[in-house]
Amino acid sequence: MGTERRSAELRSSLRAAPRGRPVPSRPVPSRLLPADKELCRAGDIGASLGASAGPSLQDTVLRSQDHSRLLTKPTGPAVLTPCSPPGASYGVLPRPCRALVLLNPQSGAGRALEDFQAVVQPMLADADITPTVFVTERPHHAQEKVQDEDLSQWDVLVVMSGDGLLHEVLNGLMERPDWEQALQTPLCILPGGSGNALAASINYYAGNDHVAKKKLLTNCTFILCKGLHAPMDLVSLSTASGKRFFSFLGFGWGFIADVDIDSEKYRRLGNARFTLGTLQCLVRLRIYQGRLSYLPAAALTGDGEPPADTLLVPLGQPVPPHWVVVPEEEFVCVYAIYQSHLGTNLLMAPAARLHDGCIHLFYVRAGISRVALLKIFLAMGRGTHLELNCPHLHCVPVRAFRLEPRGSAGVMTVDGEALACEPVQGQIHGRMCRVVTGS
Repeated sequence: MGTERRSAELRSSLRAAPRGRPVPSRPVPSRLLPADKELCRAGDIGASLGASAGPSLQDTVLRSQDHSRLLTKPTGPAVLTPCSPPGASYGVLPRPCRALVLLNPQSGAGRALEDFQAVVQPMLADADITPTVFVTERPHHAQEKVQDEDLSQWDVLVVMSGDGLLHEVLNGLMERPDWEQALQTPLCILPGGSGNALAASINYYAGNDHVAKKKLLTNCTFILCKGLHAPMDLVSLSTASGKRFFSFLGFGWGFIADVDIDSEKYRRLGNARFTLGTLQCLVRLRIYQGRLSYLPAAALTGDGEPPADTLLVPLGQPVPPHWVVVPEEEFVCVYAIYQSHLGTNLLMAPAARLHDGCIHLFYVRAGISRVALLKIFLAMGRGTHLELNCPHLHCVPVRAFRLEPRGSAGVMTVDGEALACEPVQGQIHGRMCRVVTGS
């Protein structure tokens, strides 16, 4: 009886959302066609592959104690339109809702399409969200897709994969001549990869209990069904070779980047790949030499106009005098994170929020023992690593940073994707895009 009541509340709240244009019906294809030839509706995918209707929304939605508050959130005149102006607070997806789902079937353990049909599809049907699935077939396929896509067809862009595919989508949008308008199309992440850091962060911001795997997917799909979206900060990263990226999650150098890339060969293990990778990197613990500089958060006097890097000087010039230069030049790890979670089970920056205007800069100085480093990562699962008061671990809220490694040995990562080791700098751009969120 309780589940029926909660489902009724959800349906009532969804009916209160503004209505969009109806989605024209399409003929049902006999099979899932290659993504570069035709887009297939998710309902058609389930029918063509013999998927059952699956559990109803009331049977699949996971709720924490905070969900009851979310279900009763008013949806009156204060609700914004889907394309809310930059800096606006909450918006809500229209109903019916047209969703372009970009799905990588090879991500994580390779179950993204199967999980979409079994978990996501029935819930979206109950929420009046019509998904059209684009299955990626190669690297940068999603980036190419959104770069040329007519975004007026879609109310939301949904990424069903790990964080790497969202990185592709984001940078594809930034390459458009109408990037400012394109970034107002809400983005949504559904966990289908190994790390799923943004999905875990969204779940955390919503006040939900920590969950993983299909329970996390169910929670994130429930958040999509509710349809709230809010601004999210982005970070622009520039390298000495002239490359420029936009990032939503984090930039890493040293131990964490090594674990991320070295464990890639174990991706079929899912999130367990990071445990195995951590143990291997602990055995051969490396020291990295370089210079780290940053602009403290309190030093900022203006917001800047994205996407210009107003807080940065060219990499060939010294950092401004009001920046802090870390005196030590030997590190085990440097990681700049802008979300709460580094992975599904790693709560790295508990104070981080979607649009707090901060880069949370972590660095671990050389000299730390393997045991102490392991304790940090074990405590990070609970978000209590800073309570260890480890003298080698530092965390600073900053607006911009610069890292100048000595030599090109090692690897860097941006949003979990590998990057050649070279001088790099980045700055925060507040409230630059919009993301579906539960709070």
